[in-house]
Amino acid sequence: MKQFLIASILAGAVAFSASAADYTIIAPANPGGGWDQTARSMQTSLQQEGISGNVQVQNVPGAGGTIGLAQFASQSNGNPNALIVGGYVMVGAILTNKSPVSLKDVTPIARLTGEYEAIVVPAESPLKTFGDLVEALKKDPGAVSWAGGSAGGTDHIAVGLIAKAAGVDPTKINYIAYSGGGEALAAILGNQVTAGISGYGEFESQVKSGTLRLLAVSSDARIDGIDAPTIKESGLDVVVQNWRMVAAAPGLSDEQKAAVTADIEKLAKSASWQETLKTKGWQDTYLAGPAFEEQLAKDISATETILKEIGLVQ
Repeated sequence: MKQFLIASILAGAVAFSASAADYTIIAPANPGGGWDQTARSMQTSLQQEGISGNVQVQNVPGAGGTIGLAQFASQSNGNPNALIVGGYVMVGAILTNKSPVSLKDVTPIARLTGEYEAIVVPAESPLKTFGDLVEALKKDPGAVSWAGGSAGGTDHIAVGLIAKAAGVDPTKINYIAYSGGGEALAAILGNQVTAGISGYGEFESQVKSGTLRLLAVSSDARIDGIDAPTIKESGLDVVVQNWRMVAAAPGLSDEQKAAVTADIEKLAKSASWQETLKTKGWQDTYLAGPAFEEQLAKDISATETILKEIGLVQ
């Protein structure tokens, strides 16, 4: 009986290792940012839920994710165990950087999360409200410096839309792009910039500790648990939601794509992932299959229009 039990356990372990893919997830940014947090949260849930036996995360930063995307597309062709995190920021960066590689060169699997933008200033800033920040922007756009993510990404688009809604020429904004959330946060905390903009999750601990002041969020209504007005409440009709997705390598068979999609669906519906969404303040925007591919095409088209309007793309 003892030998039978041991044999059964070993057989189960072999079956598990044979059926569970060992994924490598590319986070195309420096540690600390939203893509890195997404990739590492996926790593934790995929392993905790037994969806994957071993998951590795690799950071390949630069150019709004397009360097990591290009490396992923060229080196992972046909590899069903390779994944990359991307999203709204990457869509804009592909356009602004005139990247020769786009999301058409990989296999989009699913949209996972959405996160609204948060506008913050250092705790000692003389700007007490979002209205104060807008007034300063109107007075001298160039004197108001903004720290955010990559050029052409969600943060940059949001600042451009704020300027446009406030009657300020979006091309005059003083936006400083950082490739990782950690670098932008350091610049804000070090009083090197007037304000910072990113997903709320990247500022939450500093806001709660009192080192940063949260002025506004880019949602269409106030968010439970976040003590801040919306940009709309200040009179500017601006609503922006950053979304994040996961893609697989190019050159997969239909069967391989279906297997990856099934694993990501298990992840998205798992208890540990749902808890992560709550902890991080991320919205559950899971969408996969043809519906996601259709929405992605619409988002790419809309992003190109917005970037042209605010002068980031000719």
